Amino acid sequence: MKRFFGMVMAIALAISCLGGLGIAQPANAAGFNVLSFNTSSLVLAEARNSADDKLATDFGKKIDLNNTNVRAFTQYPGMYPSIAKAIIKYAPFDTVDDVLKIPGLTDRQKDILTKNLDKLTVSAPEATFVEGADRYNNGIYR
Repeated sequence: MKRFFGMVMAIALAISCLGGLGIAQPANAAGFNVLSFNTSSLVLAEARNSADDKLATDFGKKIDLNNTNVRAFTQYPGMYPSIAKAIIKYAPFDTVDDVLKIPGLTDRQKDILTKNLDKLTVSAPEATFVEGADRYNNGIYR
């Protein structure tokens, strides 16, 4: 019985390798006609989106209070996790100085923020960066 089953499997494998016994499968490229393809009408443009545009601004160099993920605050001592959590909770901000008006900040936390104000920026919230819970957990773990 094992020998018979082995033979059947070998024949099935051979048939599948032959491409269905030479039966041609039609290839259809959604009406693409090589003869009518004109390369002069091709326009090549750099693919950009709103996230790329924002990364080209201060957002890519500083922490944007309205868009940056909580993990970005780890690069500045004392800002993660408590201050970062408060910033994300009370965003959006109109100016960088508005971050000092977060309710419940201690004097020490305000000092830390004041020392790092030059490393912060504010821009309009971008759905790419703030939708869902991505600001709290973007799924990147080190």
